[in-house]
Amino acid sequence: MAEEKVEEKKGGRKILFLIPILLLVLAVAGGGVYFFLLNKPKKEGEEKISPSHVGVMVDLGVFTVNLADKGTDAYARVAITLELSNEKVKQEVDKRMPIIKDAIIDVISSKTSDFVRTPEGREALRLELIRRLNIILVEGGVRNIYFTEFVVQTS
Repeated sequence: MAEEKVEEKKGGRKILFLIPILLLVLAVAGGGVYFFLLNKPKKEGEEKISPSHVGVMVDLGVFTVNLADKGTDAYARVAITLELSNEKVKQEVDKRMPIIKDAIIDVISSKTSDFVRTPEGREALRLELIRRLNIILVEGGVRNIYFTEFVVQTS
C-alpha cells in the first residue's frame, strides 16, 4: 500500500512538470499562427487607419455605365463613397458634384468588363479615380474611394 502512494506521487509530479511545458508550447504555437497567418504586412504606402483618423464620407450614389467592351454590351453598376480629408473638401465636392460625376462616368466607361472584374483592375480603377478627382478639386483631399456595390453584366 505504501508503494502505491509513492507511485501516485511520482505520477502527480510528472503531470505538474508537464503542465507548464504544455502551456509554453501552446503559447509559442499561438504566436506562430498570429505572426504567419494573421499579421499581414503593410503594402508600400499603406497605413493603418484608426477610427479616429477616418475622413469625411460622401456617398455619391450609384452609377450605371456602359463599359468599353467591343462586340458585346457590357454594363457596370457601381456605388461609390468618397473619403475626404476634411469638411472644406466636402464643401468643394458639393459645389463640383456634376463635374465629379461626369469624370467618374468617363473613367469607368473607358474600362472593359474583363478589366474591372479582377481585384487588380478594381484597385487600378480606384487609384485612377482618386487621381482624377484630386485634379478636379482645387483643395485635393480625396483620401480613398470605396466601392459599396460593384456589379458587371455582359450580354
